[in-house]
Amino acid sequence: MNTVLSYPYEKKANEFELNVKKMVEKASHVIVPLGPITSFAARHPWVNMEEQSFERVARFLKEMNDVDIFPNDSLIKSAWEQGEIKSEILETGLQNWVNDQHLELDQGVALQYCKAALGLNNQAAESLSLTQLKSVAKKLNRFMPKTTEKHVIQTYSQLLEKQGKPEVMKALNSHMIKWCKLYSDESQAVWSMPNRNRGFYHSWKRLVQHDPALHPSIRKKFSNLPNEPEQSLKEIFIALEIPYTEMIGYLQAHLLALPGWAGMMLWRSQQYVDDKNLLLDYLAVRLSMEWALVQPYLPMSQQKEKNKVSLEQLLSNWFHWGKMPIPTWLQLSSAETEARLKLSYRFDQFVRSRLWLEAWEKTYEAQLKQKITSHFKKEANSINKKAMAQFVFCIDVRSEPFRRQLEKEEAFETFGTAGFFGLPIETCKLGSEHRHPSLPVMFKPQIRVKEFTNDNELKTYQQRKGVFSATSRTFKGMKHHGLASLMLPEVSGLLLTVQTFARSFVPRKAAAILRKARKNCLEKPSAELTLTNTKHGNAGLPLGFTEQEKVSYASQALKMMGLTEHFAPLVVICGHGSRSLNNPYASSLDCGACGGASSEFNARVLASLCNLREVRQALQLEGITIPADTKFIAAEHITTTDELRLIYVPDLSGNAREAYNQILQVLPKVKKKVSAERMKQLPTICYKGKNPTFEAERFSVDWSETRPEWGLARNATFIIGNRKLTRDCDLDGRAFLHNYDWQKDNSGTILANIIKGPATVTQWINLQYYASTVAPHYYGSGNKTTQTVTSGIGVMQGNSSDLLSGLPWQSVMSSDHDFYHHPLRLLVLVQAPKNYIEKLLKQDHAFHQKIENGWIRLTSIDEAGNWVSWS
Repeated sequence: MNTVLSYPYEKKANEFELNVKKMVEKASHVIVPLGPITSFAARHPWVNMEEQSFERVARFLKEMNDVDIFPNDSLIKSAWEQGEIKSEILETGLQNWVNDQHLELDQGVALQYCKAALGLNNQAAESLSLTQLKSVAKKLNRFMPKTTEKHVIQTYSQLLEKQGKPEVMKALNSHMIKWCKLYSDESQAVWSMPNRNRGFYHSWKRLVQHDPALHPSIRKKFSNLPNEPEQSLKEIFIALEIPYTEMIGYLQAHLLALPGWAGMMLWRSQQYVDDKNLLLDYLAVRLSMEWALVQPYLPMSQQKEKNKVSLEQLLSNWFHWGKMPIPTWLQLSSAETEARLKLSYRFDQFVRSRLWLEAWEKTYEAQLKQKITSHFKKEANSINKKAMAQFVFCIDVRSEPFRRQLEKEEAFETFGTAGFFGLPIETCKLGSEHRHPSLPVMFKPQIRVKEFTNDNELKTYQQRKGVFSATSRTFKGMKHHGLASLMLPEVSGLLLTVQTFARSFVPRKAAAILRKARKNCLEKPSAELTLTNTKHGNAGLPLGFTEQEKVSYASQALKMMGLTEHFAPLVVICGHGSRSLNNPYASSLDCGACGGASSEFNARVLASLCNLREVRQALQLEGITIPADTKFIAAEHITTTDELRLIYVPDLSGNAREAYNQILQVLPKVKKKVSAERMKQLPTICYKGKNPTFEAERFSVDWSETRPEWGLARNATFIIGNRKLTRDCDLDGRAFLHNYDWQKDNSGTILANIIKGPATVTQWINLQYYASTVAPHYYGSGNKTTQTVTSGIGVMQGNSSDLLSGLPWQSVMSSDHDFYHHPLRLLVLVQAPKNYIEKLLKQDHAFHQKIENGWIRLTSIDEAGNWVSWS
């Protein structure tokens, strides 16, 4: 390395007080936990680095791993050509940047140079004399802008790769992937990793000495490693002569080498007590492997990386972008020479990319402002009609087109709120022991809610399910049995052949037959929910709500969605989920607020709570009076088929029954209109002349379809305000919509809770789509058609890649060259007076930091329609 350790190499590691666990914890901030793909939860990759600016993190990742997180030139060019970036907005941003530089240089000259660098001015290619360039640069050497010397910490395997020896890094990653797959497997392997219960490092240390993929001389090195991973890391640090000040950086570099597998280890360390030191184990294994592989190349030195920008480069920039001949530099004053070089140095690729991105984002904001403001004035003079029914949807962007079409059909009113409806529950469906946290991943469940029925019906249902489970287990067992696997094709061949042909050529009919057969065979009985806490000392989470909790969560949910008065005869709580076949990313299309599951269970729980007489009586004391004839029902919005499936309907009468019947008549029309709008956006279909409803259903059951729906692609804004602000506005399915009435929020508590919960979830979703678009090779997951599901926990490309953490190519691109998702950072629009926003930013430091550092953008609109930008 470039510096020398302050202690002799031959000393033992235990003589030095190195808090390795603390170092690992700090190093882990460059990655994020990655849970199993079956419970896909949106996490943006830089959530633990938000104390730094977006641009600074971009520079760090570029220097560390050559990863660009600003949109590349191709994305920018496409957005420019499609009119997504307005030139006047870009030029305003550029003018502001130049003003902030305070250079002793004519602004016209500076702007001309910068516009040319951005590509706004056409520049004819001119030949440049290198001899002349070097000569002038030598004479102006004293004017080179002084900059802080950058030191990007590189691992030895990275250094060898840069020196033209990539085989060490390739071998290191390959071995780590192999061991991580063995240890992390949850469902696919027949035999589990030996000694797995002792931890990753211990099981690896015992097995690696017998690994035939390693040379015997390398295997022998591992026999003398310490038994404890912490001690092993200490000794490896000394053996590799890593300076104390660079140890955390060295660990960060290793974590970023395979951020997917490292993220999985981090997730497990946070979820399971037995795996609390798993990330430490991972790093101990990786550094031990590196130490053994790089020994033949030691000693190595790592020099501090000098400034990559040379004086020749700065002069060349002025030649091409400033139309400035090289000899002219010798005629300038010292002050102007210094100013021009500073401008050229500062206006680098990162600044240019930031200006382009900000212009793109502000163009979208301006277009949204124009759309909402023009509508806002019309809505102010409209007459409110009493709603026949009220629908509460998730804030998910896919709800916006459905809500818009639903409101056009009848006197219906719609509301938006977080899809888990504020219920911190863990769900357990009838006849199953599987429990699923049905709330955002940043929260922990507090209550368990189960489906139940009478013992006889439950026993019969479990027996029927048991037959299906036994058949599946038998089939899987035969596949892995030496002799049984030989006759399995003879037994199952005909049935599977028929199924394959049916699903391939008539997927919609085949799915309907299989669905009907499964429903008839299983005959799931009607089930109730354990809403009341019986206090029988259940292990783990309490089962059901206390009487106080019932009222508290119902009250909180109604206030968050802004429905506390003027109740319609029928209120429909709509959860949402998705349906698709042969899709590892199925859970990514479900409710992001429910941990990658449908939120229909939460919808049913809330509707049931709001129908309880004792809950309504208690709510009345809080000023929330629900009329006696108002009924709450629950539904599920299935986003792949644009269907609203009613799942819980209590006894109805009077106006509620009339509203219910009207809903049944309207829903088929809404479904067809929404499907027609959505199908036109899918690139794999020739929509003309086809039935949109049938096509949507086919997409959901066609196991060859890589793009059953677009999911949350093109999400761009989170609007917090009254529905009147956006009603009848076509927001193109790009807006998360959350109801909010500042006049009912005197303390600002509701707004603060929306920002802490739903705004955080939407930001994570937004930046996950953003990262998968701008850096698909690193933060995305590549082409679906070449993915391999591994260990039952995630996907890889081929059989030896990083565990892929983001979204597939088909979720963000409409073709190999055309993007569908627009990589814009989330715009949060709040309908509230200026003093409400000021109070929010003063009290919520984390949110304020997100805005200041460029991770999110904020604007507001007051009751008079005035816009204020806070970004």
